[in-house]
Amino acid sequence: MARPGPLQDPPPDLGGRRLSILEKDSAWYRTHSIQRQPVFYGKAGLHRFDAPDQSYGVLYAAQDPYCAFIETFGHSTGINTVTTEALAARALSLLQPSRALRLVDLTDSGSLARIGADARLFAADTKVAQKWSRALYIHPARADGILYPARHDPARGACAIFDRAPKLVAIQMTCWWVDEGPHRQLLAGILDHYGFSLIETQSLLERKPPRKALQPTLFE
Repeated sequence: MARPGPLQDPPPDLGGRRLSILEKDSAWYRTHSIQRQPVFYGKAGLHRFDAPDQSYGVLYAAQDPYCAFIETFGHSTGINTVTTEALAARALSLLQPSRALRLVDLTDSGSLARIGADARLFAADTKVAQKWSRALYIHPARADGILYPARHDPARGACAIFDRAPKLVAIQMTCWWVDEGPHRQLLAGILDHYGFSLIETQSLLERKPPRKALQPTLFE
């Protein structure tokens, strides 16, 4: 059997093909620098589903904290360690949309085959994936984003949210490195689940405010 080779560009007739659309009103998790706002739509073209022409911004989020952790701290595949310094520099935020998001659901059975793609869309060449992002962005369905299997844990869902999506509001923000409480227990469970070792480089949490506070209670 021949090897599949690189993923092809979107087919010219993609606009006429049926997409799997999922309406989802639940909150989303996002890992970000603790000194930056949780809601940010990037246009740098560095990530998988960024706009190839910088014509729209994309925010990346996860369906649960496990996915938000591994897609950030597991970026260097094969290195199963994380430092307390790296954890202290990042926050986990919970983002609530003002209405249900309409997402192209690439986790749905049959959804990839119908549009002429396969799992290489999530793990292969980023430049080709960005062309697919643009093609799905301009599709007549006018989805708010793309739901797809996370590259480091395909059993969990990740989401690329377009900047035309309804407003996202940060309803909770917690530093990844805290001294005690439920979040510390959550982190312990995540580290155990992914087989990560914790390297102690910073023993106490240094709380640093973002450039502009969203709500004072989020950082107290």
